[in-house]
Amino acid sequence: MSTVTPELRAAALVSKAWPYEEARKLLKRYPQIASGGAPEKGHVLFETGYGPSGLPHIGTFNEVLRTTMVRRAFESLCDVPTRLIAFSDDMDGLRKVPDNVPNQEMLREHLGKPLTQVPDPFEKYESFAHHNNARLREFLDQFGFEYEFASSTDYYTGGRFDDALKKVLRHYQGIMDVMLPTLRAERQATYSPVLPISPNSGIVLQVPVEVVDAKAGLIAFEDEGERIVQSVLGGKAKLQWKVDWAMRWVALDVDYEMAGKDLIDSVTQSGKIARVLGGRPPEGFNYEMFLDEKGEKISKSKGNGLSLEQWLTYGPEESIAFYAYREPKKAKQLHLGVIPRAIDEYWQFRGNYAGQAVEQRLGNPVHHIHNGEPPAETLPVTFGLLLNLVGVMGEATKEQVWGYLTNYVPDANPETYPALDRLIGYALAYARDFVAPTLKKRAPVGVEIDALKRLDAELAALPADATAEAIQDQVYEIGKTGGFENLRDWFKALYETLLGSEQGPRMGSFIALYGIANSRKLIAEALAKAEG
Repeated sequence: MSTVTPELRAAALVSKAWPYEEARKLLKRYPQIASGGAPEKGHVLFETGYGPSGLPHIGTFNEVLRTTMVRRAFESLCDVPTRLIAFSDDMDGLRKVPDNVPNQEMLREHLGKPLTQVPDPFEKYESFAHHNNARLREFLDQFGFEYEFASSTDYYTGGRFDDALKKVLRHYQGIMDVMLPTLRAERQATYSPVLPISPNSGIVLQVPVEVVDAKAGLIAFEDEGERIVQSVLGGKAKLQWKVDWAMRWVALDVDYEMAGKDLIDSVTQSGKIARVLGGRPPEGFNYEMFLDEKGEKISKSKGNGLSLEQWLTYGPEESIAFYAYREPKKAKQLHLGVIPRAIDEYWQFRGNYAGQAVEQRLGNPVHHIHNGEPPAETLPVTFGLLLNLVGVMGEATKEQVWGYLTNYVPDANPETYPALDRLIGYALAYARDFVAPTLKKRAPVGVEIDALKRLDAELAALPADATAEAIQDQVYEIGKTGGFENLRDWFKALYETLLGSEQGPRMGSFIALYGIANSRKLIAEALAKAEG
């Protein structure tokens, strides 16, 4: 990270970038920070929650990323230490079998049991929760997040929540007074903030309970027709999740946690319960949800969103971070089609960074992605242009793509441009899987035929090393004088007849990159179609 200079800190204190606006909430939470003090516990605690009932998806990662951005913003405002806990609700009962996992019949036999007591359908870990927790940690580690992983099962069974659980029993009626008005009549009849674990079946029970002895942590409930008196301590019970959330905030003294817009009501209720327990709800905000290509909410159990692995097959980590940073309170579709634009916009902002004043830098997404100044490397071509290139090349190798790049960039090689070398790999994969199957070149018609013949003649007259600007001037002139109603029709014709797509690059740049001779072959093929 860049050193936090007095200039940067002063700019951060007034920056309108959302991570700084969020971070300043914590300064208000602890007024003593302004005079060099700190919270009683000596640090500020950030938390993110994860429900390991399904495989991790980008929405899960997104929350850790955004929370980390607020954490880093806070660290630039003051010198108070911070911690981030990634908390897994792995003691939740398995409510339904996800659609996208193997051994579904086996999982059905364990419905209702805590996720850490459900066998791993992938047969790799000691439980389903351990498998999904490992997947989450693997990705967070890969991205370089600094966090502490916490397991609900470990905290409940290890006694970390025992005092807080006794507090829940002492304030049982107060919690009921918060929750009952929010429930339907039939749910009110059976609702309990405490969910005992059945000593007979091992299932997380949804049954009414009676507080027998709050100080000792004892409750009574009915299980298979038998009245059972049982402790809530040591992992023999867990809490309903809104109550669990509030208890965790209080037990751990959490200062900041964000949540999706679909949890606004839950945040409100949990906040009320936290106050009943004598605590203070954390700061935070509600972000909008990612949607799939159909505009539907992404679900872990449905598996209808992009997986982390999918995005990283076709784009670098920075592009995910860029997409997550932008407009967190606006719903955005998350599908493979958004990757190329995210890559190019990331590089556009990265290219602007060096020339910006500190105030502008703090509002630049790359500042938050890289926690300061980004690497100095520039990108001589856009990802979109790379996609067009490999699209017309068909089956190609990295080496062949670099060969074309030398037409456009004199010192083009993987050593000089390592980030570009990585992007070529992503472009080849994306073009192979998503561009190539959609390419369909049409024959030129009407004025398009004469315009292409003129373009061929103009290119023939240009030197082989003509600049992209010189070529673009010729393309532009033909569009203005070639009989088209508007320039857009000319460029659309070029994309559809030469590249086989509805959209495309700046043609001067593409022709310079692909080479004049190769581009003239594309024109010849298009004209041959018209004659045929």
